[in-house]
Amino acid sequence: MTIHFGTDGWRAVISETFTFHNLRMVTQAIADAASSGIWSNGDTPNATDIDPRKMVVGFDTRFLSDRYAKEVSRVLAANGFTVFLTQADVPTPAVSYAVKNLRAGGGVMITASHNAPRYNGVKLKSSYGSSALPEQCKRVEVYITDNESQGRGPNLMDYDKARSMGLIQRFNPIIDYGAHLRSLIDFDVIAEGELRVVVDSMYGSGRGVIRGLLQGSGCEVQEIRGEMNPGFGGVHPEPIARYLSALAGAISTGLGGFGLATDGDADRTGAMDERCNFVDPHKIMALALRYLVEKRGWRGSVVRTVSTTRMIDRLAARYGLTVRETPVGFNYIADYMMKEDVLIGGEESGGISFKGHIPEGDGILMGLLLAEIVASSRTTLHELVRDLLKDVGPAFYERSDLRLPHPVSKAQMTQSLQDEAPAAIGGETVVEVSARDGVKYILADDSWLLIRPSGTEPVLRIYAEGRSEEIVKELLKYGESIANK
Repeated sequence: MTIHFGTDGWRAVISETFTFHNLRMVTQAIADAASSGIWSNGDTPNATDIDPRKMVVGFDTRFLSDRYAKEVSRVLAANGFTVFLTQADVPTPAVSYAVKNLRAGGGVMITASHNAPRYNGVKLKSSYGSSALPEQCKRVEVYITDNESQGRGPNLMDYDKARSMGLIQRFNPIIDYGAHLRSLIDFDVIAEGELRVVVDSMYGSGRGVIRGLLQGSGCEVQEIRGEMNPGFGGVHPEPIARYLSALAGAISTGLGGFGLATDGDADRTGAMDERCNFVDPHKIMALALRYLVEKRGWRGSVVRTVSTTRMIDRLAARYGLTVRETPVGFNYIADYMMKEDVLIGGEESGGISFKGHIPEGDGILMGLLLAEIVASSRTTLHELVRDLLKDVGPAFYERSDLRLPHPVSKAQMTQSLQDEAPAAIGGETVVEVSARDGVKYILADDSWLLIRPSGTEPVLRIYAEGRSEEIVKELLKYGESIANK
């Protein structure tokens, strides 16, 4: 089998590559890597404070996720680890927080996040409460290959025996996770806002969490798509406009004044205003930055990925804050959150976190913060977004994924895009060319076009943000011409 960990774990189609056998082999490699000192050799901050023989295991609502999590726990227990296995499906950020809170060496989350229902996957967590470092994942891959070449199968312990020996302990991470969120969110402000909120959990493992926390604050909360449905209603559990028609329907029929949405494992966020307009993560992050500085008086650096709105830059310049730009992937943001005082970090896909929390995107946290922002403003989410765009916009954004006729070298295409950089696009001068992740053309009016060739499939990812809809169309048109060429 060929198993590789990407920027956020290993994902594969259930019953094709994601099988019980392959999962046991992956878990054995995780156990081998952990036993070799993956958590305690300097790769992990505060390594002396953790117990490298303690592991947290959680799972989402996907088909067989609970059984997969049990198999992971059995393998880890057979290798001498004490496993804290969640009692039910839980958000990925809750598992990550539990790893840090329990001072465990690491964690395993069974989830394919926002991917289609036919997928499942493994997210590997390190002791600081975020995705494992790339070097740690590489070591796991080495052990997978080595064990296969030697014909070494996984160690496996009977589940009931492991339970009786205390090697597998069931627990509910939501209790401590919820208490932690209450320290970061001002529920008194929310209580005074008299909010009417619709929460769309998209059948994911965030179900019940935001609703449970807000119900005690005096809010009127309605949750949709909160029941168990491993098929996710036939759509990707991703909180983007095309998959949120159910949320729009709930708002339009009067169930709430605005909506909050989380993805399949609740580490991503999206929102919808009272007019059923989708509020994307760019706007959510910008609203959060403005609120944390102006209302809470917080300071710190701001970290965003190369594909995230430059409204963040304009706000940071106003407040005198440093902006760090990273490649796509929250693990790059997490690197900054662990080594410097970061106020907020986020990416266009909806993974956002802020000071005081674990260095991982958290859709639950950001949904609650957005509720606080709306309550504090004494206005509507629609008015908040309109004011934001008047303040640091306008900002129009679109993304397009284009299939290429054949695979291409990411390095070669990136070099070609740099060498053939245009002098202008849509009548606006190109003033800067960045190759931090793909190639990004920044225009004189602060519009930008990012072209990122995929490293794994013949796809060209095109991102565009402009000060007008017309310039966005011109940027995408130019990107499509590159793909055609």
